[in-house]
Amino acid sequence: MVGSDVELSCVDSQENTFSLNELFVYWQISVTGKPKTVTYYLSGNGSAGHDDNQYKGRAELSLDGMKRGDFSLRLYNVTPQDEQKFNCLVFRNLERVLNVVVTLHVAANYSMPKVSTPQDQDEELTFTCRSTDGYPRPNVYWINRTDNSLLSKALHNSSVSLNSRGLYDVVSVLRVPRTPNLDVGCCIENVLLHQNLTVSSQAETGTSTGTKSSITESGGTAREGKSNALVAVLVLGLVAVALAVGWACRSQRLPCRRYAGAQAVRPELELTGSCREPVVPPS
Repeated sequence: MVGSDVELSCVDSQENTFSLNELFVYWQISVTGKPKTVTYYLSGNGSAGHDDNQYKGRAELSLDGMKRGDFSLRLYNVTPQDEQKFNCLVFRNLERVLNVVVTLHVAANYSMPKVSTPQDQDEELTFTCRSTDGYPRPNVYWINRTDNSLLSKALHNSSVSLNSRGLYDVVSVLRVPRTPNLDVGCCIENVLLHQNLTVSSQAETGTSTGTKSSITESGGTAREGKSNALVAVLVLGLVAVALAVGWACRSQRLPCRRYAGAQAVRPELELTGSCREPVVPPS
């Protein structure tokens, strides 16, 4: 992964031990068909170095490892430019004992795609999808989310460019005929990472947007009206019951209780006024 560290393996399978005084070790890459040294170790003066500033401070050999036959290259802060074949050459007393080629593949995650609000142009809708800082070059797909089918490549145009970090930025523009409730998705595929990033965008065209908004508002008003009407009916009903009970208490001297309101702990019916429970004489 870009920015990470990696070890390129070059190990003597015979498990021999080596003296640093008899070793010559080279790690090379091929540039325009010519070998270019990444780092090296020369016996005698025990020198190590780099032929290219691109790898200065980023490529390292382990002296202790080489004594055990491990000539692996430690590469720090991997960049997209490091994606190539590395050749490990090891000589002991000028006799070649190892010749290993390691292919390094480099990858970087793309940012989550962002799809802009669709632009309405006459009978056509335009969607723009953007994703940045990925590697390697991506595949771009547009999907009809209604049935998850791929939209024709003829409907979209994708532009991929390298940025200052050596990573890819992609912009894809989709143009489709205006369709009510159109739901599309933009998919950025990183083949090397087996990764698909998909973001959906839904467009409501014609009068659908206005209709939806008015339905929401009207629905709220209707519900409020029904609630108010229900409260009014309940209040009128309670008043009617109270009047009927009061009339019964006074005309027939029936036992009655009056509601004294909600109490702090529990609601109770309080006995007040002249309406009380009738006294039962002792037997």
